[in-house]
Amino acid sequence: MRRPFACLAAALLVGGSAVPASAADGNESFTIRDPRITESSGLAASHRHPGVYWTHNDQDEGAYLYAVDSRTGETVATITMTGVGAPRDVEAIAIGPDDQIYVGDIGDNDGVVWDHVWVYRLPEPQRLQDQAVRATQYVVRYSDGPRDAESLVVHPKTGRVYLIDKQEEGGHLYEGPARLSPSGTNVFRPTAPVDLWATDAAFSPDGEQLAVRGYFGGLWYAWNGGRIERKGRLSVPFQAQGESMTYSADGTKLMYGSEGTESAVEAKDAPGAPEPPAANGSAQGGGADGGEGSGDGLRTGALAVAVACAAVFGLRRLMRRG
Repeated sequence: MRRPFACLAAALLVGGSAVPASAADGNESFTIRDPRITESSGLAASHRHPGVYWTHNDQDEGAYLYAVDSRTGETVATITMTGVGAPRDVEAIAIGPDDQIYVGDIGDNDGVVWDHVWVYRLPEPQRLQDQAVRATQYVVRYSDGPRDAESLVVHPKTGRVYLIDKQEEGGHLYEGPARLSPSGTNVFRPTAPVDLWATDAAFSPDGEQLAVRGYFGGLWYAWNGGRIERKGRLSVPFQAQGESMTYSADGTKLMYGSEGTESAVEAKDAPGAPEPPAANGSAQGGGADGGEGSGDGLRTGALAVAVACAAVFGLRRLMRRG
């Protein structure tokens, strides 16, 4: 009985090592618990604080950003932006090079045709604590007239800012100047169609992919230096009002957020995502569209070991009987 017991122990040991990815990495679904966050309209994975996501309300009583710890869903810091006017309709947030946070006050909640909108930029705080941070405010206009938008992205390599307008029949990717000017008007020009009623978008950490979501679906594009090429659909979860999206810090997941109190942020495999490193140095499974994760793969392996041990033990018993 020692050998089958040893086999079973080995199988259980393999199964016991099937530890899911740590929530500290920010790769797992979570729920935003802060009762102040009722209209989470943008989402960005922190560069400086693993497992933390920045978000904001669509409309708020002030120029606030919230740092939410994905392990608990609790807010661990509230940032008050200073140096900006009263926000109108804050719809998007992204983090660019040098850990700079960009906030898009680019929406049109009240059906007003604004002749300009605003983008704010501020450094991501090194410490997670309630504090005021001075931001730079940029005036933005579209070359082809006012429009509603909810998507702002910043290329992680070049730092160039892009917007996507929100139209039911599909919008356009708008490119800003190579460097935004805080003293003049920054004109954004359309460069490529986007085949979606876009509510948010995000660059992959390497800048090679652009993901765009809507209320009922999503698309991803190869970036190609800005000459975007449509590659496929995203597995967007059903949400009451799907407003936000970001890549996890390591690029393995797309995190989808929604408005509402205690709103859920759901993690889905990113298209063509790199496999996260295994705890024991071995390769782990993981696909772009709901493939088996590393924990499932290890559990499957443990089951296979157990079955093999049982088969060998049973065969030996039969041979003895013969």
